[in-house]
Amino acid sequence: MGRPRTFDTDQAVSTAATLFAAYGYEGTSVDDLVTATGIHRGSLYKVFGSKRSLHLTALRNHLDHEIHPAIAVIATLTDPAQALTTAIASYDNGPAAGLLLLAAAERAPHDPEVAALVAEGITALEDALRPSHGDAAPQLASTVLGARLRLRAQLTSPEEH
Repeated sequence: MGRPRTFDTDQAVSTAATLFAAYGYEGTSVDDLVTATGIHRGSLYKVFGSKRSLHLTALRNHLDHEIHPAIAVIATLTDPAQALTTAIASYDNGPAAGLLLLAAAERAPHDPEVAALVAEGITALEDALRPSHGDAAPQLASTVLGARLRLRAQLTSPEEH
């Protein structure tokens, strides 16, 4: 019989999401994950299976706990300016800010499961912008994603949007 788990899986996923958001999938090593989570390598593999599986879990968690709650707020807004401002301020934000954008650029072109999660997040944003922007929602979603990318790259400040 194995030893009982001595770490919080949700906290490990959250920590991994923050690392992946900061350094990307390729820039985050298993050693980085072990150090940041405090979980032994064997336990990390036993629970998550692989770095890729942990990345997928972190991305799913980011969608469920950060993206979708922000989307729910955006979807209630009917004033176009307020909806756009709120979307730029809150979409792909939180502790794992930028994880969706990095996953879109770095992993989605090569990993169908990541691509599906990224598509889910972007489609949700488009759907949330439809009440305020109608058929222009996909173009506005692209504007939001571009603004978030500029914020992440520190090319603009939140006040400029």
